[in-house]
Amino acid sequence: MTENLISWLNGLPKDYIVLIVSALPVSELRGAIPLALSFGMTPQKAYLLSIAGNFIPVIPVLLLLEPVSNRLGRYRLFARFFEWLFARTRKRADTIQKYEMLGLALFVAIPLPMTGAWTGAIAASLLKIRFRYAVSGIILGILAAGLAVSLLCALGMMSWEAVTK
Repeated sequence: MTENLISWLNGLPKDYIVLIVSALPVSELRGAIPLALSFGMTPQKAYLLSIAGNFIPVIPVLLLLEPVSNRLGRYRLFARFFEWLFARTRKRADTIQKYEMLGLALFVAIPLPMTGAWTGAIAASLLKIRFRYAVSGIILGILAAGLAVSLLCALGMMSWEAVTK
């Protein structure tokens, strides 16, 4: 399956690849920015495309997670998946629940696995954070995470250039 995805993405323009990679739940912009830079994109273009792609799934997740999980939760396989997903998200939800929008922004901004826009949107939905606060917090977090990843990539590129000279 991974090979099929890679071969499918291979034929697309690099801008689209960055958008798709940043919209995926595992890689998000943490994987898309380094990928875009490896494609030779400017840091600004890498940042903007990754931010845009990372935001694509946010509104659908916020609006559709609850109705979809309620409907599909009637079936054993899906019920198990949603139980696992919600339990995993609740483990990380203390800060979000305490500070709501600010907590959500901080949670999404941390450039670590399982703390991005997808998990933030799931947590906001589970914790019943108002839509406008959830969207605002997630956007702020995405912008901050993108900046952090961009800075880390820039530092890494400068270090690599110093080592190879």
